[in-house]
Amino acid sequence: MAVFSKLFNKLRGGTPLSAADWKELEESLIESDLGAALTSRILESARKLSDGAEEAVVKVLHDSLSTRDRTVVKHVDRPTTILVVGVNGTGKTTSTAKLANVLKAGSSSVLIAAADTFRAAATEQIQTWGSRLGIDVVAGKTNGDPASVAFDGISRAKSENINFFIVDTAGRLHTKQGLMDELGKIRRVIEKVSPVDEVLLVVDATTGQNAIAQAQTFLEAVDITGLILTKLDGSARGGVALAIESLTGVPIKFVGTGEGIGDFAPFQAESYIQGLISG
Repeated sequence: MAVFSKLFNKLRGGTPLSAADWKELEESLIESDLGAALTSRILESARKLSDGAEEAVVKVLHDSLSTRDRTVVKHVDRPTTILVVGVNGTGKTTSTAKLANVLKAGSSSVLIAAADTFRAAATEQIQTWGSRLGIDVVAGKTNGDPASVAFDGISRAKSENINFFIVDTAGRLHTKQGLMDELGKIRRVIEKVSPVDEVLLVVDATTGQNAIAQAQTFLEAVDITGLILTKLDGSARGGVALAIESLTGVPIKFVGTGEGIGDFAPFQAESYIQGLISG
């Protein structure tokens, strides 16, 4: 995933770069899913300096990352409530299970609400994961009221002193208003019992610019506190994480790198930048 290897090799060549060289570099960076705006900023920094160009580029990369906290808070006096949102097909339900597994591995008690009631498969999927992981799942009827499931879940989480209450929400995205209304209702119902602490948006890294568009759409409708980036493997298109943070300012909190339950971890920004630079 050494996205910048070609750029740095060119800069180290010792001869001035031609217009064709800069065009080639621009295309390669855009193809890595950095996007046009961030690519332009990076190349502008590289052009300005003949000596120290690499350092200037690395500074742009670091400056493009979100400065917001990447950790998930854990309350000692009440459940920490996390809403997991995203478009169907991004790995939202699986990410919910993986997040629950990480939190449980940290010696926390976890309860999941299967609030994607419009897809029976989603409820069955999260119930299967819950059974495997030894984590209880609160569910309702197919096509039932998601907010009702969420209310039952938070009521139980509070009465049983659960550390983390995670809600797998519906992944439909018909209109921004419909999305806002549905998620807003879930949030209001939960907050009758306990505050919502995190809203984590799941986006699929392999969809590139579409992932960025999804993030921007959800940001317009919902107060997103963090991102879960799925399918972030070693491909040459790994620049999408940097592009999303640069455009939205929202921190990536977790990344999924494979299909296994353990292929999920907190996002390490410095390691990610190092991977872009040197692979």
